Amino acid sequence: MAETPPTDLPEDDQNPDETPAEGIGDGPVIGGKVQDLAIERELADSYLTYAMSTIVDRALPDVRDGLKPSLRRILVAMNDLNLRPGSKHRKCAKIVGDTTGNYHPHGDQSVYAALVGMAQDWKMRHPMVDPQGNFGSVDPDPPAAMRYTEARMAAPAADMLEDLKLDTVDWQDNYDGVMQEPTVLPGKFPNLLVNGSLGIAVGMATSLAPHNLGEVCDAITAVVNNPDIELPELMQIIPGPDFPTGGTIMGRAGIAASYRTGRGRVTVRSKIHHETVGKQDRLVVTELPYQVSKVNGVIDKIVAMNKAGRLEDVADIVDESSNRGGMRMVIKLKRGASPEAVENQLYALTPLQSTFSMINIALVKGQPRTLSLRQMIDCYLDHRVEVIRRKTAFLLNKAQQEAHRIEGLIYAVCDIDEVIRLIRESTTRDEAIEKLMARGFQIPSSHPYAPKIPQRLLEVTAENETVLTRVQAEAIGRLQLIQLVGLEIEKLVNDYTKLVGEIEDLEDILANPKRVEAIILEQIADLKAKHANPRRTIIEDGEANDLDMAALTPVEQVVVTITHSGYVKRLPSAEYKTQGRGGKGVIGSKSKEDDFTEEVFVASTHDDLLCFTNTGRVFKLKVFNIPEAGRTSRGRAIVNMIKLQDGERVVEFMPIADFEKGEDFLLFATANGLVKRTALADYRNVNSSGLIALNLRDGDSLVGVKWVSEDDHILLGTASGMAIRFQAEDARAMGRNASGVKGIDLSKDDKVVGVIRCAPENNAADLLTVTENGYGKRTPLIEYLVQSEDGSTRPQGRGGKGRRDIQTTARNGNVVALRRITEADDLMLITVNGMIVRINAGTVRQTKRASAGVRVISLASGDKLVGVARVKDEDNQDDSGPSDNGSASTEDTESTDE
Repeated sequence: MAETPPTDLPEDDQNPDETPAEGIGDGPVIGGKVQDLAIERELADSYLTYAMSTIVDRALPDVRDGLKPSLRRILVAMNDLNLRPGSKHRKCAKIVGDTTGNYHPHGDQSVYAALVGMAQDWKMRHPMVDPQGNFGSVDPDPPAAMRYTEARMAAPAADMLEDLKLDTVDWQDNYDGVMQEPTVLPGKFPNLLVNGSLGIAVGMATSLAPHNLGEVCDAITAVVNNPDIELPELMQIIPGPDFPTGGTIMGRAGIAASYRTGRGRVTVRSKIHHETVGKQDRLVVTELPYQVSKVNGVIDKIVAMNKAGRLEDVADIVDESSNRGGMRMVIKLKRGASPEAVENQLYALTPLQSTFSMINIALVKGQPRTLSLRQMIDCYLDHRVEVIRRKTAFLLNKAQQEAHRIEGLIYAVCDIDEVIRLIRESTTRDEAIEKLMARGFQIPSSHPYAPKIPQRLLEVTAENETVLTRVQAEAIGRLQLIQLVGLEIEKLVNDYTKLVGEIEDLEDILANPKRVEAIILEQIADLKAKHANPRRTIIEDGEANDLDMAALTPVEQVVVTITHSGYVKRLPSAEYKTQGRGGKGVIGSKSKEDDFTEEVFVASTHDDLLCFTNTGRVFKLKVFNIPEAGRTSRGRAIVNMIKLQDGERVVEFMPIADFEKGEDFLLFATANGLVKRTALADYRNVNSSGLIALNLRDGDSLVGVKWVSEDDHILLGTASGMAIRFQAEDARAMGRNASGVKGIDLSKDDKVVGVIRCAPENNAADLLTVTENGYGKRTPLIEYLVQSEDGSTRPQGRGGKGRRDIQTTARNGNVVALRRITEADDLMLITVNGMIVRINAGTVRQTKRASAGVRVISLASGDKLVGVARVKDEDNQDDSGPSDNGSASTEDTESTDE
């Protein structure tokens, strides 16, 4: 029977007339009052606290040592028991008891399960625990009880704990504050990458794949030697996971995605081969996908599918696996069955083909983060640098303390008579210590022992007396009488000299990061030599260097710049912040004095860049293959990226997002006045050696390529100063190998020097025409339309003579270039002798068509103008994506028409 609560409260608290406060029970009692709390908020706060506790203290590994708290505490408990790799095995019950009693006060069964998991070689690529007894099997058989099994640390675990006592990591109170436990292990062994980890927290899960130790060591070495190494190069070293159970990974796209973003999925198949015994065909399974159970997973599923009539050709299944022979599961087939067909059915219907999700989540500075392959390697290296520096500082401090103590002993031996006198005159030990501390010691250069004293110490005491510290005085007090002989000075000097060398070496390690890197590389080489073994998992679909670059490259908007000299680069569009009118912008590139940015456009990294050359060929580059460079870098020469022939040059760059839009066409214009309109889709397949974009006739060359729609107009300008503007669809659609049709009827010795795309609804721009003698003019584009008597305008018909654009007199010379411009544009004028002059388009007077123009550049005697380019400033690029037609943004598309 329950006891009645006591009622003998203090008199002041007994108030029978007081009514309970309203809402009692709705909140905590604070200062005698009830506080109302919203249950939703209280539940949310409490659940968040629980979730973070689960994430940080149970489910997720630390990125530095790759261990969850329970696993780390088991290894620390084994280290306390001195269960090193060479020691005798101890009962697992003892290990579990010490772990739960000292560090991890949770159920012993959960701790034992974690201990067993670290010993099972089908779960861990390099087990941390060396087992003895029944630790279960992949069948799966359960392990024996902890009172029957024994264990000790495996060699990788010893490497994880190496230097633990040398102040290499931080320590914290254990659960009851009686002992100290490390917050992380020194972790020389790259456990997170090699053994991976699995864990389910609240609201998140982690699934880090195991890898081959030799490959991981090589990758770490590569990152140390080349901090700028890119992911494709790392994947040449680590092609993918290496599961303890082997198997075959199908494809590399999931691997690449995981290594780049921290998340990916891979398909893993069993290893199966065919055997024939008598007249019966058999399929023999020798390796299973990672985390797939043999009996509960595979055998039971095959039996179920056979009974359901979906695996009718399977006659029997026999498990011939053994500890000595390894995995061998024999699937016997019925007579007449096709082994290849049954194998494919097994992959489709059973766990013999499974998917492994790679979710690279680990704790970084106590917070869960999704990590790429490079980030995991960097975190490992950062931790090892800190461990080595802390170990070095600890050893340096100890060496300095010991050197300090020996210095005092050297002082004493060099003045032993005075030391003995001071001690004999003292009545107590403390008095002797105080007298020694008050006495100044000196070793002059004339001292008999001076030649034996290290120069470093002699310089300190040769002129000034040195006062002993308490540490030195107490060390002298502990000297035995036999140590006062003259030969003792040689031993002390040798010890001191050795210590000085160690101190200088340790100080050099702390001062020189390269020394730390060298130590890491030496340790990594040692790990590889001791523990590495051959890869078990095969990766199919190409060799290690056949990587899916698209899968490695994130989809993002970038700004591509191309200079007049042919240097190309890309930058993330975030480098250019959108600015208001009048902004000063940012430096887009630092070009040579004779170079300038001529093409700028915004594109996706997964877009294609078509490069059309004057010989009629086209090359295709993926934008992500264009090197990413800083805003002040020139980039890379385009001739190093595409295979141009002698005298061949690129006349048009065109970014493409989608080749499959049926309404999109490209219009080509040649120097001999031919034009050709071809569907964009005809240029979707371009190999690395280029493709014939149009069939040029002898003596002809490509002048320009424009992206046109049905309503666009095309304007051709010739060297003799003629121009024709006609509708783009007047040039009928042709195949890729066609030569084209007549765009303009040229006079003898005349040629086309420029092609402009004109949108009929936008005639606000001007046409700039410049001649070889430095004269030019700008004329509104609308003047190149034919004006009817009723005031309406229309383009000319294709193939005509055109209309006079500029007078090509002896003063002007022939036309060399045409550009569509506005008054705000800046222009670069280039001459034969290499002179480059930058002018504003507004300084060129606007005149009517057929005028003679004005001087735009003063040329030296014998010099000629050969070209004009509109300067493309990157300063105010925004991050607007591609337009609907798959090219650059509207502004960028317009700019390519020049």
